[in-house]
Amino acid sequence: MLSLAAAPMTADEEVSRNDPATLDLDRIFSAGEFKERRLGFLRWSRHSPSYFTLEEARGDHKGENLVRVDAATGATEVVVPAAAFVPSGASEALKIDSFKFSEDESRVLIYTNSQRVWRQKTRGDYWVLEVGRPGSLRQLGGDAEPATLMFAKFSPDGTRVAYVRENNLHVQELDGMKITAVTNDRSANLINGTSDWVNEEELHIRDAFRWSPDGSSILFWQFDTSGVGQFHLINNTDGSYPQITSFPYPKVGETNSATRLGVVGAGGGEVLWLDLPGDPREHYLPRAEWSPDGKHILVQQLNRLQNRNRVMLADARTGTTRDVLNESDEAWLENDNPIRWLEGGAAFLWLSERDGWRHAYLASTDGTRFDRITGGDFDLIQVVAVDEADGWLYFSASPDNPTRHDLYRQRLGGGTPERLSPETQRGWHDYEFSPDGRWAMHTYSTFSQPPVVDLVRFPDHRVLRVLEDNGMLRDKLAALHAPGTGFTRVEIGDGVLLDVSFIHPPALDPARRYPLLIHVYGEPASQTVRDKWQGERGMWHWMLAQQGYLVASIENRGTPVPRGRAWRKMAFRQIGLLAADDQAAGVRALLKQWPHADPARVGVWGWSGGGSMSLQAIFRFPDLYAMAMAVAPNPSQLLYDTIYQERYMGLPEDNAENYGLGSPITHANGLRGDLLLVHGTGDDNGHYQGTELLIDELIAHNKVFTAVPYPNRSHAISEGTNTVRHFHTTLTHYLHRHLPVDSAPAFAAP
Repeated sequence: MLSLAAAPMTADEEVSRNDPATLDLDRIFSAGEFKERRLGFLRWSRHSPSYFTLEEARGDHKGENLVRVDAATGATEVVVPAAAFVPSGASEALKIDSFKFSEDESRVLIYTNSQRVWRQKTRGDYWVLEVGRPGSLRQLGGDAEPATLMFAKFSPDGTRVAYVRENNLHVQELDGMKITAVTNDRSANLINGTSDWVNEEELHIRDAFRWSPDGSSILFWQFDTSGVGQFHLINNTDGSYPQITSFPYPKVGETNSATRLGVVGAGGGEVLWLDLPGDPREHYLPRAEWSPDGKHILVQQLNRLQNRNRVMLADARTGTTRDVLNESDEAWLENDNPIRWLEGGAAFLWLSERDGWRHAYLASTDGTRFDRITGGDFDLIQVVAVDEADGWLYFSASPDNPTRHDLYRQRLGGGTPERLSPETQRGWHDYEFSPDGRWAMHTYSTFSQPPVVDLVRFPDHRVLRVLEDNGMLRDKLAALHAPGTGFTRVEIGDGVLLDVSFIHPPALDPARRYPLLIHVYGEPASQTVRDKWQGERGMWHWMLAQQGYLVASIENRGTPVPRGRAWRKMAFRQIGLLAADDQAAGVRALLKQWPHADPARVGVWGWSGGGSMSLQAIFRFPDLYAMAMAVAPNPSQLLYDTIYQERYMGLPEDNAENYGLGSPITHANGLRGDLLLVHGTGDDNGHYQGTELLIDELIAHNKVFTAVPYPNRSHAISEGTNTVRHFHTTLTHYLHRHLPVDSAPAFAAP
């Protein structure tokens, strides 16, 4: 266990605490001086060129007003005053987490008292009120316990609200407030309208029910977790005896939940189960949606290996299905096709890599048409908006630089893409379009510049107003001895070029040798080399650069960058192998390119998949890496969940050798440098179990290492008082001790 006993601060360190030019852990993680400001909750109107948001009430009123903002002029109108959010008999207004309007915008649904369910806060209380009717605020759920309602949504006519409560669907009438349980399963193994753990985590299924267009029926997912292995989290700190949380978690090669789709009347009754082919435990149902006329349901079904997506159209009255489209890949398919209807429901938008690049296609529901919309040697990264009325598809792409995101548009009938993001703004652009495609909230940042949020008009991308410029943060940054930042590429053989981002000390001395710290992820789920503001983690890297470190990140093959299908799918069946080889080759190329980097002081750190990659680095390349800090790693791929690991590796019985070689625990005997293991014991995602097994293996090989468990903390290691600050203290302390900077004062843990 790493000791973090405080050491007295040196005079230089005492001065730095009050020096606006110098970063320290307190300024970043305690005082929050460098936290960027973000816009509050916004929702575009469906009936006017305006959006709704919350604004602090002025004068004697406490709480927030719900206001409408005119997109063109910025004029505001109070739609619901803060006083209307005060429940009868209460003295304070509800703390609003989010809100949504009925279709005609005459009623508003308020979400409050939100509680986290695994990754997100999806459980809480819901209230409804009539716009323009003082005293109409009412809580939904009847006698439900506090914070037990999930995903409440209005019926299309706005007269009812459906929600999930204790794994069953309920519908509540707003005239009379009568509640009907439309599913009433009492089995602890049946989940209706929301998801089990693995489908939520890996396929992002959380809100798992849909009103029919006429409001007469509800489509919903059901998960049967019987037979799925139970994982147990042990809480040793909240009482004299351990408290145990158990939940179904299917590990690689094990039994999955049985998943099916049902249609039930809004008033309850018998469920119509869609007639879907195949074993429901050997297939996934990532997407389903009503057709605009309500007569059919479009369903996507992935096989267990996730290399085939079978798209079917189901009859909503009989449940019978017919095939519409089959998408397949020799490696895997991404779950990147939310259902976007075109031509009134006769067609839908589809993304495919079938020609080697991710492009958009128009697919008809009768199966006779599959027409390409975009084309060329570039990837469509993400569909941003579809303006069918004017015939435009808006999408993000970056044909010339995979570290960036720009906005393009192209005719739905094909043609030449048109870049809309300003040429003068090279970096990362995100957009949230209005329903009519005329307006968007636009967020722009770079690797060295924090976000600016503005309201833009299309098609000319004219900025009407800046909504958040992060001026205070920019002033703080301007006062710093700012490190140097930039991007480069390294060649690792056979013409393979890897993108690299870097941060170096403010006054880089080419005659001096600096320690090099590599920040790694490396798996198919995330990209690290991005020309985008990195937030507090980026500021921590800046602090290390100020203290004399070179910090770099290398994008290996197999990560989800817009460099074509072959680049991304290169990692198939060799997770942990190709990436670690690329990373090591990239580091060696950097050392040749940077004579100021010390080959004897190379360290690596990463989180989750990056923690696993850090272990692979120091175990398999002990001549290259002197130190590693592995946060929440997955030392054995056999311990992770079915959907993620099998997608990239296949089944363990079919790829046993690479499951072993790709697991860091296999190579633990190779440890020669300094290793720090950090893990939350309450991690429901990458379990602390794996780190304990690795500790056992290291002990068996007589390897010296340091381990810091964080009691009951999740995968994010963020819960509890001072956790984030302490976590970064731990890493910084270890880094200074085991990858020291020449002629630098010893780091003092406060």
